Amino acid sequence: MANAFSPWHLLLILAVILLLFGAAKLPALAKSVGQSARVFRGEMKAMKDEDAPRGGDRADTTSATSDAPSTPTSGGASDPKP
Repeated sequence: MANAFSPWHLLLILAVILLLFGAAKLPALAKSVGQSARVFRGEMKAMKDEDAPRGGDRADTTSATSDAPSTPTSGGASDPKP
């Protein structure tokens, strides 16, 4: 089971791809796959930068939200009935 995927398998897969897409369409297909991979990497980097902690910004937002006074909501069970 260690040699389940040999170089002959890769050659066979490449031959099937060549037959399915044709030699003329392969460069355009490779270009679009490359562009898609570049966009995907850029989006992943942007998401990673978004999630990174930003030093003082996080501390300011947490202290501002914890210092805010709480206001009771109307219609709750704690409202006295006349």
